[in-house]
Formats: sequence, structure tokens, C-alpha cells
Amino acid sequence: MSSAADRQDERPDSEALARLVAEVADAKKAEDVVALDVRELVGYTDFLVICTARNERQAKAIHEEVHQRLKQDHGVLPATVEGESEASWVLMDYLDCILHVFVPELRERYRLEVLWGEAPRLELGVQPVRGSA
Repeated sequence: MSSAADRQDERPDSEALARLVAEVADAKKAEDVVALDVRELVGYTDFLVICTARNERQAKAIHEEVHQRLKQDHGVLPATVEGESEASWVLMDYLDCILHVFVPELRERYRLEVLWGEAPRLELGVQPVRGSA
């Protein structure tokens, strides 16, 4: 078994990191997972991954799974995590990629996809909309 230090050279590039974060969130049943390529728009990150959790409990589960998988599989930890105690909007900053996990009300309020509407979307292997009836 390799240690986290041994895996530092395995750190995914920014696009691979965004895809990995999206896949992990999707595996935890996040809804409406999107990844926006903001490299041409901002200097502080390359990708924004945005998803919806049905409730705070699921938002915490998504946060915990992303944290654990990236740490365990790639030795990567977020530079900052905000909102994990309230869990209505959890932000995980991996520098090259930022994950936003929203409960439905806050995703609708902040509408980051509209705010960053000019950003190209990555084609992801996840379902863009789930559970809509």
C-alpha cells in the first residue's frame, strides 16, 4: 500500500479532478451535477462543480465521501471547506476545482450556473437531471 505522500505525484490535473469530484458526488446520489470550465473567466480556479443534495444530511454525506475518496485515492485534501456544519451549502476548495453542494432552495437562490452562464460545461458521465417528476 502506498502512503498519501507517495500519491502526491498522482494528483489529477484540474479537469480530471473536476470529473472525479463530479463522479463521487453522483455516486452519492447528488442531483443536477454540472462542471463549469472557468479557466478563461477567473484566476482563482479552473473548474466549478455544482450539485444539489436533497437535504443537509445528504450534503454532509457528499462532502464526506468526496473528502475521503480524494484523500485516500490521490492524497489530495481541500485547501478550505466552508459550510459543513450547517450543510445547506458546502464549499470544498481544491484550488484547481471548487465543489459547491447545495440544498435545493439555496441552489435556486444563488443560481451559479446562471452567474457563470458564459462558462463552457464539461461533458460528464453523470446524469444532468435526476429525480424530476
